[in-house]
Amino acid sequence: MSKPKILVARQTFPEVISRLEQHFEVEANQSDAVWSKADLTEKLKDKEGAFTTGGDRIDGEVLAACPRLKICANMAVGYNNFDIDAMTAAGVLATNAPDVLTETTADFGFALLMATARRITESEHYLRAGQWSRWSFDLFAGAEIHGSTLGVLGMGRIGQGIARRGAHGFGMKVIYHNRSRLDAALEAECGASYVSKEELLKTADHVVLVLPYSPASHHTIGAAELAMMKPTATLVNIARGGIVDDVALAKALRDKTIAAAGLDVFEGEPKVHPDLLTVPNVVLTPHIASSTGPTRLAMANLAADNLIGFFRDKKPLTPLNPAVLAA
Repeated sequence: MSKPKILVARQTFPEVISRLEQHFEVEANQSDAVWSKADLTEKLKDKEGAFTTGGDRIDGEVLAACPRLKICANMAVGYNNFDIDAMTAAGVLATNAPDVLTETTADFGFALLMATARRITESEHYLRAGQWSRWSFDLFAGAEIHGSTLGVLGMGRIGQGIARRGAHGFGMKVIYHNRSRLDAALEAECGASYVSKEELLKTADHVVLVLPYSPASHHTIGAAELAMMKPTATLVNIARGGIVDDVALAKALRDKTIAAAGLDVFEGEPKVHPDLLTVPNVVLTPHIASSTGPTRLAMANLAADNLIGFFRDKKPLTPLNPAVLAA
């Protein structure tokens, strides 16, 4: 009996490729070539499964050209690269890789918050440029973290991790806004209080974005929202590009509408809007919040587990559109 054919669309761990080869006929992009949408579609035409990352767009056009495709397993918790409705209509299962990156991503989110509040990038650039000549009382004076108010917009697993770090590690007052309120026990565990989005923006000293991207959350933070924030406040985005209007944010940073921002994600990444590159009061990182060796390996293995489970007994671990399985 022949093995199902799958495509691994981006370079990944050799040991994960070896695992997959025990179950599938694998075409792997271990050279990490940059494929166009047309290239990806052509590669998928004879495949039944795909191991994808957040940059591999699977939509109705791709699906129409790839009738053999049955499952796409994303090596990411986010899945805005998937048109879930189109995949469901085509009978193609979508899976993602949640949970295994929660604590690592929350660690990074808090690190980015601290770097932003304490102006670490700005001060390092100043030092490297040879501009540091003497001590002064207000040299790169930043914002307090301990005892300040932390606002978490999006209170899923990662948002809860950020909240716990703030409340229990730094004695912060934590407020949050979410589509649905957490139960009282979980709020107590996170040390967090529910507020409206407007109240969060107006009162938080540090705002961290951890909400999923969808058309409904596009530009959740734009010029109007930035204007609500304190001029001393910071904004951190570890969620997805497109949640923040990058042009409006660059202007707010230049005009000192807010004090600083820390961004790990961008609209149109890997391109970064040039306006963000010209303001000093922003910390920029290349979408690395989950990037530790053990966590990325766990993400890759979960994507592999989803492919193996689906083809073995129709039991993937983390389906996004389980109606496909029922059908």
